[in-house]
Amino acid sequence: MSEATYFILAALLDGPLHGYGIIKRAGEQSDGRVRPAVGTLYGALDRMAAGGLIAVDREEVVDGRPRRYFRVTDDGVAAVTKEAARMAAAASLVRLRPVHP
Repeated sequence: MSEATYFILAALLDGPLHGYGIIKRAGEQSDGRVRPAVGTLYGALDRMAAGGLIAVDREEVVDGRPRRYFRVTDDGVAAVTKEAARMAAAASLVRLRPVHP
């Protein structure tokens, strides 16, 4: 799973967000490392929706522009949880090793 996909899914764990909200939360959660451009974000969201990781929660019109809110699906929660466990296991290998000069 790419870092961007991980942080997009993580951003949606607390509830549905629209595109800008996803960009903002992913940036906060990743300490600024993940801030996808709008075009890149919506391509990723389309792929993740096609893969069943997220779904459109609702749509509304704000200032004459449509705004789609996305939510993470059960499959998306399982995927991001599995990735978090994989990264934690990988990190523990490094943390447990003694440092040799």
